[in-house]
Amino acid sequence: MRSTLEEVIVETRSTPLENRTRLPRIALSKRNRAVVRALNPMLVTYLEASRDLSETNSILFGAALVVCRIIGAKVSTAGRATGQSSAIPAWRRRIEERITKARALIGRLICFRSGNNRPRIMRTIRMAFA
Repeated sequence: MRSTLEEVIVETRSTPLENRTRLPRIALSKRNRAVVRALNPMLVTYLEASRDLSETNSILFGAALVVCRIIGAKVSTAGRATGQSSAIPAWRRRIEERITKARALIGRLICFRSGNNRPRIMRTIRMAFA
């Protein structure tokens, strides 16, 4: 367990925060608690030797990663930067879609008001007034 911890700590120190893997939530079972309790005393020596906050962060993240590996939890291989689907938040995309639909409806209402009685325009007008 100690050798795995040392390897993972060295590995996490070299990777930037943005590219670290996402850690899953683990269940609070007796087995998982036992693994954490066994790992905690090993962390003391590393944490006492840490110089700054980023090194402490690397040590704790490495310990969490070791726990996940030991209990067999699935750890995603993609980092946070590659795991995101889009930079635009979902709420903003929904609002922009509503604006686009409203503009299309306004355009068809203007066509109807100017005397356009085509079937597609009439169908839209019926749906809008319904």
